Amino acid sequence: MPEDTRARQRTGTGVGLLLALVLAAVLLTALPDDDGRRHADACRAHTVGSWSADDRLTAEFARYGDDATRGDDWTGGDGTHSVRLPDGRLLWLFSDTYLGQVHGPPNPVGESFAWRDGSAPLVRNSAVVMRDGRLESTLPAPLFPDPGPNQWRWPVAARVEPRSPGSSERVLRVLLWVRTAGAAPWVYGVPTATEVATLALPDLRVESVTEVLDQRLVRDPSRRVLYGTTLVERGGWTYVFGGDDGQAASRPASHAYLARVPEGGLGDPAAWEYWDGSGWAVRARPAAVLGDGRRTGVGSAFSVVRRGGTYVLFTMAAGTRGLTTVTSYWACSPTGPWHGPAKDFTPTLPAGQVAAYNPQIHTALGDGGRLVLSYDVNWLEPTAAAAQLNRNVSLYRPRFVTLRLKPTA
Repeated sequence: MPEDTRARQRTGTGVGLLLALVLAAVLLTALPDDDGRRHADACRAHTVGSWSADDRLTAEFARYGDDATRGDDWTGGDGTHSVRLPDGRLLWLFSDTYLGQVHGPPNPVGESFAWRDGSAPLVRNSAVVMRDGRLESTLPAPLFPDPGPNQWRWPVAARVEPRSPGSSERVLRVLLWVRTAGAAPWVYGVPTATEVATLALPDLRVESVTEVLDQRLVRDPSRRVLYGTTLVERGGWTYVFGGDDGQAASRPASHAYLARVPEGGLGDPAAWEYWDGSGWAVRARPAAVLGDGRRTGVGSAFSVVRRGGTYVLFTMAAGTRGLTTVTSYWACSPTGPWHGPAKDFTPTLPAGQVAAYNPQIHTALGDGGRLVLSYDVNWLEPTAAAAQLNRNVSLYRPRFVTLRLKPTA
């Protein structure tokens, strides 16, 4: 064979191999993962790189709660969630909330704390409006009325979405947990159902409340799953994380679960799909995406944020460390596998028999790689909690930290 012919063959083979490698790389980039989305961003392990107290935000809630010119609004609460509204306002949602009047120190026992009277109203949920970084008003509370005797609604995650898929009209959807009064260990209520409330914009009027998932037929309350502790959007889907109440059954950690809804479908129970361990099912047969109930798992509420192709989950640590310490996990898909727990951090707590819980990322407040995370504080002994929270009103309010993530090997 002539040399020039062999040279052309070698050149053609090299070009063909190069084209094959390029095509393979393109195909690998374009292949959908188990959630049907394309790998547009690289997924890398992430952990907390640094954190610091956000005193400005913490002080703003103290200022608003202590304002003595108001006698019928928010003076303290937990279950802190937030959502940015189309007109720029930030709506803060709370679960159990104290209203009433706050009095300056000293309190009735001579301590240098602002305090409230023991007869101050306690409602099961509330919403506070912030504009340009300043809290300005409390909506009539409770915003979501009790669904029945000895039952109540706790609002969790929320998002603005189309009224229906493809609609140009926007509404606010708020996920609600329904709980029913129960005996120990269910002192904070027995998990009952997940609901979705639809609120009109911009006036925030509650239009309807729809039940999405009834859990009353699950005989073991510790295995009932409530959805909505955190939402993540990706590829036309809203991923809705939930959890069971394993910790109430004396397990060191609870399990995390996952559902998904097409954009605009949060208020339609028929649009919900649940991860069953191998795929998405329209009927709830949930399989945990995280947690072995011992060393790994989540607290009663947790938060997930997406950074590029990586999902990062923040929760209180398993076991007794979960009273003080926030930890994190990471994954390349909402369904996992989730890796961790990763680096912990222990935010500042006030003095006394208190615990931290419900770490929540507030995506509307972050910028340039900075994340804002809140955590709630409560008195550890439930029978003494009300008296302690009234004698020192600063206890039962959200606290904030600013943190940055960093990729790891």
